[in-house]
Amino acid sequence: MTFKSTSSLIIALAISILSCAQTTTENAKPIFKDGEAQIVEAFNNPDNWLRHDLWVETEFDTDGDGEKDRMHVSVTRPEQTETEGLKLPVIYVTSPYFAGVAADAPGTMWDVKHELGGKSKERFHPEVKRRGERPIISNSHIRKWVPRGYIVVHSSSPGTGLSDGAPTIGGKNESLAPKAVIDWLNGRAKGYKERNGNEEVKAYWTTGKVGMTGTSYNGTLPLAAATTGVEGLEVIIPIAPNTSYYHYYRSHGLVRSPGGYLGEDIDVLYDFVHSGDEDKRAHNNKVVRDTEMMDNMDRQTGDYNDWWAGRDYLNQMDNMKAAMLMSHGFNDWNVMPEHSYRIYKAAKDKGLTTQIYYHQNGHGGPPPTSMMNKWFTKYLHGVDNGVDKEKHKAHIVREHDDRQQPTAYADYPNPSATHVTLRLTPGGNGVGGLSLDDTAEVGETLIDDVSFSGKDLATAKSSENRLLYVTPVLKNDLHISGVPKVSITLSSNKSAANLSVWLVSLPWQEGSDVKITDNIITRGWADPKNYKSLTEEEDLVPGRSYSLTFDLQPDDQIIKAGQQIGLMIFSSDQEFTLHPQPGTELTIELDKTKLVLPIVGGEEAYKKFVD
Repeated sequence: MTFKSTSSLIIALAISILSCAQTTTENAKPIFKDGEAQIVEAFNNPDNWLRHDLWVETEFDTDGDGEKDRMHVSVTRPEQTETEGLKLPVIYVTSPYFAGVAADAPGTMWDVKHELGGKSKERFHPEVKRRGERPIISNSHIRKWVPRGYIVVHSSSPGTGLSDGAPTIGGKNESLAPKAVIDWLNGRAKGYKERNGNEEVKAYWTTGKVGMTGTSYNGTLPLAAATTGVEGLEVIIPIAPNTSYYHYYRSHGLVRSPGGYLGEDIDVLYDFVHSGDEDKRAHNNKVVRDTEMMDNMDRQTGDYNDWWAGRDYLNQMDNMKAAMLMSHGFNDWNVMPEHSYRIYKAAKDKGLTTQIYYHQNGHGGPPPTSMMNKWFTKYLHGVDNGVDKEKHKAHIVREHDDRQQPTAYADYPNPSATHVTLRLTPGGNGVGGLSLDDTAEVGETLIDDVSFSGKDLATAKSSENRLLYVTPVLKNDLHISGVPKVSITLSSNKSAANLSVWLVSLPWQEGSDVKITDNIITRGWADPKNYKSLTEEEDLVPGRSYSLTFDLQPDDQIIKAGQQIGLMIFSSDQEFTLHPQPGTELTIELDKTKLVLPIVGGEEAYKKFVD
């Protein structure tokens, strides 16, 4: 009797312990503190994560095989989504890069050493050797977000990796592909276990709420998906996104390379990412690269056209409704800061919930994890943490601060910034001036010579190859916030010319401790032949005057006391433009040329700081 009682007690105790353990496991769910999703130990063991892949059917066929293209998708989720029926939201990352890219072989880029309007020799077309093995497409973001109660989904873009289709570099299929994946996550599209199979896969483990993020091209695609207005995409956090391929490869009518990739154009990027099915590549190359791109990209004039307009997401925002936290660097000379600002401004004008985070460094750089966490927590878990009600819409990392510690501002540009117009005073081959007063009717001439770098020209005491105009020495720190603009009236001795403008901080700083913000404030480029229109240029008549106005890149920078702000006007930019033979002469009419600077405190502050 005693034995039986003891046994019964032990069994009851074991059942109780097992029951408690099961209850603990069954109760594993996201935890929130201070408006952020916290790491949950039950989700934190990678050995217990479920990883599987599938193919989602789209509504398009871009590889010409007569079948709807299917996108390769991989899923990483906590085991509780299978064992306990837990449903979680999704953080989704899509990319053309996951299966590898082309090597940087000689001749891959377009030759830039030729006259403006001329054609360069045919370039080399590299082939991508695909990498990666099923079921994992990428490991990005999973260690950050799965432990915090999210499912992480990856997919390869059309024509890359194991996805069907063709890369189009901003074409409609690159918007519709992530839309199809989000539709599948919400039960509106079909997923299949195999690329050519018929066994369906359901996303029964998700709430259907989706957030997207990524950097560069991977940051472009969340915006592309959001422009479709797809249901379920609640929030996007694009990081340094390319929002217009025209703005990436052209500047105000000028053929202009992205920084660090001299000679790159949209067809080069196509070759770089084309890692899809080898049997489909010849078809894709013929249809997309060698026909559509060659017929429309137009490296001869640099003009804007309908084809380029179709690769500008600013033109596609009518249906967008996702909340957006935008992120970028003010010194990103690859995907320049105008890309983020133009979309942020449009989203704000549409009444969408949006904020912008800017740092002072180069390409890439996500917002602080805490900031991203709060946005995902609000829009994917539905926790009312107030990010949609914050008064401060802009978060800007100051020049010497940690990127995790941005300064909050009411908005960008700083609402306290107003435009200050500065005019040019003679002496630009040496050092001319920038003044609030009108100037004399004087023309000053520069001679193009691309053998001199921008730094060479900015640091030269005098040069016939550039014109330089500077402010008085600043007595106090001066805060620039917004989009500087130049209006230039010029004449040329030739029918075509490059026009480059740098805004610099002088004296130029040298040494190993120089910050990225120390010398170049911002830059801009334009084609004088497009002085009337971006869509139709006209040859310059030698000796005739032309007036054009264009924006420089957005900036928010504090120029230190003791420095001078310099406007440098020159022709060919060694790092960015085509490289014609030296000798083109540009004459600038000083009385009809001006720099408009957005200065915090406006003209009153400027006068106080330079007088």
